[in-house]
Amino acid sequence: MVGGVVLLLPDGEPDSERGPSRWAAARARPLGRALARAGGPHGLVVHPVRYRSRGWNGTQARLAEDAVGAADEVLRRYGDVPVCLAGHGLGGRAALHAADHPSVGVVLALAPWLPEGPASAAEPVRQLVGRRVMIVHGTNDRRTDPDLSYRLAERAKKVNRSICRFEVHTDGNALRQHHAEVLALATDFVLGSLFPHPYARPVADALAAPPPLGLRMPLAAGFGRSLRP
Repeated sequence: MVGGVVLLLPDGEPDSERGPSRWAAARARPLGRALARAGGPHGLVVHPVRYRSRGWNGTQARLAEDAVGAADEVLRRYGDVPVCLAGHGLGGRAALHAADHPSVGVVLALAPWLPEGPASAAEPVRQLVGRRVMIVHGTNDRRTDPDLSYRLAERAKKVNRSICRFEVHTDGNALRQHHAEVLALATDFVLGSLFPHPYARPVADALAAPPPLGLRMPLAAGFGRSLRP
């Protein structure tokens, strides 16, 4: 019996009419495998989302539209089961934007790509109300400024207390340097948000802490080797 669904949203490009990137889809698979393995006993299933094209393309926000369409398909296929949107880069932005779908209760955004300048301050956050949200960002990300995700999280925290943000020190956009810790953190958050499964202490503390502490929580080296306090 299906108890919950994770929709994997790969990275994309700000502007492009090209088809979806196989490389970006491949980068999302380790997270999907980790979630499926840990969540299988709870009835968790993981589905990658295949975009119509890889481009966000301004106000078209195609990747977010595809995320909504995938959540609609989950509702048709499985009924009213809780859904987590988990995305990287522009997939992370899509997860944040599509959070207002009625089936979505959990959002995981890894190194979310966000626009710079005035457009960044206009990124919506009201759709995150009532959702459990985690943002994870490397401090050395050269593709998208981690300070942009902090500022978005800061605005979102004002309308939704159930949001936290972890910083992966010295890591870049791909979060490769501390890959095992990132997978363990993501798995702990998703299972704890979708099922009656206790969060690890750092995740519980990050969700409970006021800004800036809960939004600049460092991801400790070795996280996941002993998840419970």
